[in-house]
Amino acid sequence: MRLSALLALAAIALPYSAAEAAQDPYSYAEPDKVRVRHAELDLALDFPARTIAGTVTLDLDWRDARASTLNLDTRDLAIERVEALDAAGHAQALRYTLAVPDAELGSRLGIAAPGQPARVRIAYRTAPTASGLQWLDKQQTADKQAPFLFSQSQSIHARSWIPLQDTPAVRFSYAARVRAAQGIKVLMSALRQPAQDGVQVFRQPHPIPSYLMAIAAGALAEQATSPRTAVWAEPSQVAVAAREFSDIEAMMRTTEQLYGPYRWGRYDMLVLPPSFPFGGMENPEMTFLTPTVIAGDKSLVSVVAHELAHSWSGNLVTSATWRDIWLNEGFTTYVENRIVEAVYGKTQADEEFVVAAGELKHKMQSLSENQQRLAPAPREVGADDALTDVAYVKGAWFLRFLEARFGRVVFDAYLRDYFDHFAFQSITTEQMLDYLRANLVDRHPGKVDWDQVEQWVYAPGLPDSARLPAVPAFTAIDATRAGFLDGSLSAAALPGGDWNTHEWLYFLDHLPEAPTLAQVQALDAAWRLARSSNAEIGMRWLPRAIRAGDSAAWPAARAYMLRIGRMKLTLPVYRAFASTPAGLAYAETAYGAHQAEYHPLTRQAIEKVLRKAHAQPEATP
Repeated sequence: MRLSALLALAAIALPYSAAEAAQDPYSYAEPDKVRVRHAELDLALDFPARTIAGTVTLDLDWRDARASTLNLDTRDLAIERVEALDAAGHAQALRYTLAVPDAELGSRLGIAAPGQPARVRIAYRTAPTASGLQWLDKQQTADKQAPFLFSQSQSIHARSWIPLQDTPAVRFSYAARVRAAQGIKVLMSALRQPAQDGVQVFRQPHPIPSYLMAIAAGALAEQATSPRTAVWAEPSQVAVAAREFSDIEAMMRTTEQLYGPYRWGRYDMLVLPPSFPFGGMENPEMTFLTPTVIAGDKSLVSVVAHELAHSWSGNLVTSATWRDIWLNEGFTTYVENRIVEAVYGKTQADEEFVVAAGELKHKMQSLSENQQRLAPAPREVGADDALTDVAYVKGAWFLRFLEARFGRVVFDAYLRDYFDHFAFQSITTEQMLDYLRANLVDRHPGKVDWDQVEQWVYAPGLPDSARLPAVPAFTAIDATRAGFLDGSLSAAALPGGDWNTHEWLYFLDHLPEAPTLAQVQALDAAWRLARSSNAEIGMRWLPRAIRAGDSAAWPAARAYMLRIGRMKLTLPVYRAFASTPAGLAYAETAYGAHQAEYHPLTRQAIEKVLRKAHAQPEATP
């Protein structure tokens, strides 16, 4: 055996057992003893107080005859009472304790449950600072008609607005009744039902994990994009959004042809205010989207394709723990790329994947070896921190490797069977690998060695078998960029007018992190990059301009990072400012004046960047 092979095997030696890998260290729940099977919510939204109050009734499946305690996850919830309900609906008070909170996990709600009641009802109230909710004044919305509320439960933030078993290992159906002020439309990750006496009603008949619990409320309008799809947004935005996402039905049909029927009934999309911290969130029946994907030319609608793909990979077949999140995001990124190829062509799909792969390679340089694994060692990566480009892009790259080795026809059939076999289940990496080995690798011997599979999943970095498609346009752009950087080609002479969005992204991604001031000024004068309406271009250009010392770009960068709450886009600008004392002071002033407009998760991330900058010793001139 060659030395390189020995080193690879050493890198994938697992520092944990299979049993440990299957445990969720980010939840107090004990699903081996009792599981929530259904939840009924009866809630009231209080915008002035910025709280949700009401009850959740949990239907329980007791699995251990000796168990007498129901442990639930909470964060900053005020628990008012807990009751057991008998078959006739009569309530009996139950004793409970709310533990001292952990900074990451929140507080364990321990409920004494003698006799293992089948139903338990909890009355509670959220805190105005709930980590999974953002309350916006009407002045912070596009139309300024009414206040706005939206949730973001992934990864472990559902516990901040519902007491439950907040782990992806537990799936449950739910129903909800929600009271809100007149003129406020409520939406949830469920099918809307006819209102009852002014109360808005919802039903989710399929079992979902807690991180897919979602709610939004505000002055909202709807525009249909097909008989089973629609766009929701503030009235002034809904028509523009519907035009941008008009291909959603074609995307759905493509995915159904590849991987089986769409099983969720409707697929609606909600465009949220700019403070939404992510590109999209795949809440069943109601995908949440950032307005930054509305570029006007459909160049960023792969985010929509990604969230749609989650209807198969993630929502239908779900990772059992956050350590396994690549089973959601890697599979979804692969399916997303297949949707883009079918709807927009192979050139766009290949360009998008090569751009994403370049981002992955760059970000891997700052990740620990454990973070570079698709299935990292448990407890060494936080629940929110597991959502890196490794889960998304390395996971998809692994599936592209399998597709190349087995052929698209064979691999598509395998993937469709995989979705059918594990439908509405939460599984671990090891369960996925057992199925892969039995149903693909062993059935087609000689195509892939099992140690290659283990290297992709358990080893850090990228294996030698990682291959990228050839993109002729990118080869030409490499030569053009080299000419600009060596001075043989002026900025004005670049053929940028002929480049599409992804070709511009590729050009920018491979510029130096800190170009010279002259280079930055020349590019911006020729192409007005600092004022681009495309948020992805801004994310790549503005940090480079700041690091190059172009103070003329500071006002545009400030406007960008205050306009956009999506963490992927705004954090690189804050990091660039934080690299110098003057820039750090400028960013802190801007943030201090506008921090209330950011989502709680974005605030935490920005403050971490600023604290880290203060902790760094100043560079010696």
